[in-house]
Order: sequence, then structure tokens, then C-alpha cells
Amino acid sequence: MAFLSDIEIAQNCEMKRIGEIAAKLGISDEYIEQYGKYKAKVDYKLLSDSERNNGKLILVTAITPTAAGEGKTTTTIGLADGLTRLGKKCAVALREPSLGPVFGIKGGAAGGGYAQVVPMEDINLHFTGDFHAIGAANNLLAAMLDNHIHQGNALGIDLEKITWKRCVDMNDRQLRFIKIGLGGEKNGTPRDDGYDITVASEIMAVFCLASSITDLKERLSRIVVAYTHDDKPVTAGQLGAVGAMTALLKDALKPNLVQTLEGTPAFVHGGPFANIAHGCNSVIATRMAMKLADYTVTEAGFGADLGAEKFLDIKCRMAGIKPDAVVVVATVRALKLHGGVAKTELAEENLEALEAGLPNLLRHVSNIKNVYKLPCVVAVNRFPTDTDAEIGLVIEKCRELGVNVRLSTVWAEGGKGGIELAEEVVRLCDEENGFTYSYELGTSIEEKIDAIVKKVYGGEGVSFTDEAKAEIDRLTSLGYGDLPVCMAKTQYSFSDDATKLGAPSGFTVTVRKIKVSAGAGFIVALTGNIMTMPGLPKVPAAERIDVDENGKISGLF
Repeated sequence: MAFLSDIEIAQNCEMKRIGEIAAKLGISDEYIEQYGKYKAKVDYKLLSDSERNNGKLILVTAITPTAAGEGKTTTTIGLADGLTRLGKKCAVALREPSLGPVFGIKGGAAGGGYAQVVPMEDINLHFTGDFHAIGAANNLLAAMLDNHIHQGNALGIDLEKITWKRCVDMNDRQLRFIKIGLGGEKNGTPRDDGYDITVASEIMAVFCLASSITDLKERLSRIVVAYTHDDKPVTAGQLGAVGAMTALLKDALKPNLVQTLEGTPAFVHGGPFANIAHGCNSVIATRMAMKLADYTVTEAGFGADLGAEKFLDIKCRMAGIKPDAVVVVATVRALKLHGGVAKTELAEENLEALEAGLPNLLRHVSNIKNVYKLPCVVAVNRFPTDTDAEIGLVIEKCRELGVNVRLSTVWAEGGKGGIELAEEVVRLCDEENGFTYSYELGTSIEEKIDAIVKKVYGGEGVSFTDEAKAEIDRLTSLGYGDLPVCMAKTQYSFSDDATKLGAPSGFTVTVRKIKVSAGAGFIVALTGNIMTMPGLPKVPAAERIDVDENGKISGLF
């Protein structure tokens, strides 16, 4: 039996007109700006105009990622379709894919199998131009910064203390470190510079946390782009860039409305990196989905130690929202890999390796249940090679924590394969919810980081380099000490060492550098070697993508 690829499944889907999808949520035509037949932007004014109470919010997160895959986005979409099949008024809220991974090694981010959002090609490529607008705003600020220096540098910017980079939404290692302003006095001021990928730009984080145009402008004005010779921050507001940047972003700020393969409304909007930023779709899109639907399903990037932690400690705190239930996604295959099995042997039953890898899942579940005090269910994406004994072991160990397990077959069956999970989520949404954060804002930067490492990662403590200590002192003196913390850490381990799989203990996390994202409104603590401009692999996914004479795309995944 031949299996269809993700793009073939998506292209065979009979999509509904976007006006029909909008009508499912009660969105009138006055708020809709159509981009062709199957996608639209929804005016953010709908949020202030609607008097409807918010619906339930479900967060989907996962175990620590592995090469075996977990299927978090696929589960998110399939769960939403499962809720729709139960007769619930449901919407899904997802991040937009970045072109870097699409053409690199990871591929797109529109789900998989029979749990996808469509039009899949549009969503994975240019979509409605949001990322282009964000890149343009980022690079306008960079141009105005360098022009200010060229025109006399009235603010006294120290060329060695410029923190703002240019960006492009593509994996291009050649741009990580560059020299600019070469060619003589008329061609700018020579200095070292570099590019980040667009999703790593602070503009992306600002865009996704802004609650309105006014809030967007205020956040943009606070962005620190450099420091003066006497260590005073220089902001985008001081450069006079805010109005023009907002003009580039005002239409992009409107959430994008599309649909799942089964016609469930889907908001796909924004997409900051999850290991260097907060890794969640936009606050405006989440709020809009909650305002219009009885159940909103959303996800956070990577494992729960990164995506869920930042969703809960940063996004929920800033947006004034909280989840009513949390789904932790796992696969038996990935857990066996955490238990030490080679990727080539994951299809064979191995209860010993599974038991060795299960602590990774159990720590994530315990964090959700005991640190954040939220109702939780484990969703196991079942593969044909998973045995009943292996599934039974996962169920047994989760039950010891007081958490149920539900099998998910949404990749193969769409919403039908997510009905049992949907039923459990509905039940959990009515449970008592004692949501709390992992740290309080009033504590010091060091104490916040220490709380995350000990409570969420399971580590013994934190070690700060001299450079990090000095920057903490400086940022605290500048008034940034009460901001939440965004940990920049490998996604492949609870620790800052990607090789430590499972649930490591006894480790210390080393914070090598601290910086402020004043516009986004958080402190970034950098651990390990986090890359803000990825490179392409030896055989990029781009080599497999093609277009036929009718304009039909192939090779996307």
C-alpha cells in the first residue's frame, strides 16, 4: 500500500472558502481581509468590539525532542479536529513556519498526515507576508542606526557596543559574521556586524507579545540597539524609527485565518524561536481564538522545559491568560531513544530502554502538574511498531503521577484518532486549576534563573560567567531587573548539554551571557552555543522542492 506524502494529502483536500470558515466562529465580513479563496486576515479590532467571554485554553507541549520525532503540531491540529467532532466550537492557534527550516533540514510546520493546516504550501512559504514585514522593520531599524552614526552620531553610540543585527528569513551561515560600511567614507562607517534569521529578531518577539497597535509602538520604542561610550542604552525610539516600523507591521499584526484538513478554523500567526525567544504564536491570535471559540488549542515550541515554561512564565504573564488543561506529547520510540536505544533499533520492543527513558516524560508531566499546578494528560502518538506491553508501561508510570494517558492516531486518522484525547481534555478543563508561575518577578535575575534550573530542569544550580555577572549588575542598575527571564538553551536536554538525554540530575547550568530584549519585555540568559543564524545541511530540503508547468509544488514536507 502506497502512502501519500503530507503535501499530497494537503493537495487532495477540498478546502472550504475562507468566508465559510470565518462564519463558523461568527466573524462578520467587516473584519475579514481575504488573501485569495482560502486564507484571510482578521482585523484586531474584533477583540475590542466583541463582548463574548473567553473560552477554554488548551496548551500542547512535549517531551524533550529527539531525532525520532514527537508530532506536537500534528497532535495539536488533530486534537482540535477531535474536539470539533465532539460538537465543540473549537479553534487552533499555531506559529507560522520559517523559510529557514522549510528549505533546510527540518521541513515545514503545518502538521502531518491527516492532521494538517491548509493551504499547506502557502503557510510554509510566503503566506500573507508577515515574516517579510518583520524582516523589513528589523532592517529599517538597522539602516537608521547606521545612518545616524554616518550623519554625525549625535547620540554618542559606541561602535563596539552595537547589539542590533540585520536579519533574513533563510538559513545562511555566511552571514553570521560580516564587515559592513566598506568602500570609503561615502559608503558608511566600517564596523563588524552579522545577520540573524528573522524568527530570531527581537521584532518577532515584540510582534508576538504585542496586544494592540499602541502596545506594539511602545514595545518597538523600548528596543535597545546599542550603548553609548558611557554605557547608556540607545533605543529605537531615540532613533525616530518607531512610526515607520509600525507602518510596516500594522497589517501583519492582524492574525491569519486558515483551516485544518477537516475545516476547523485555525489562526496561524507569528513564530519566534523557542530556544532563544519565547516560542509561541502571537498573543493577539491566541486571544482572538479564545474570544471566538469555546475551546482553543495552541502549542509551544520544543519540549515543556523550553516552550511550556516560556508560554506559562512569559506569555501567560504578559497576556493575562492561563491554560485550562495541558497535553504532553510523547512517543514510545522517542522515549526508547532517551533510554539509550540506537535510532535504527527503535522498532523492536525494548521495555528496559523504555523504562530508562520514561523519566524524561515523567519530569515534564510532574512540572506541569506540581510546579505550575495545571491539569494534565499525556498523549502518546502510537506507531504500528509500538507493542501493547510498551504502551501499558507508559500508562502505568503516568498513573503513578495521577495523570491519564490517551493514545493518539491523528496522523493516520485525523480528528477521529483524536477523539479519546479530546474527551479527556474536555474533562480536564472542568477540573480545579491552581495555576502558578515558577518564579516571581520581584526576585533578582539570578534568583529567577536559579528557580527555572532547579524547579523545571531538575538541576542543582547555576554558574554565571564574569561577563554574565557584570551584565546582570548593569541591567539591574538600568531598571531591567524585574523583567521575566527567557532561557536560551539547547532543546535536546533538560541541561545545557545536548548529549545528556533522559532526565539528568546533579548538573549545573552555565549562563555565559545576559542580554535584554527590552521591547519584548524579558531578559535573555544564554547558555551553551545557541545559534541565531542556522546553516543549511549537506543536502538541503530545498533540493527536493520543485514546481510543474501548472504551478503545482512538490517536495515540501
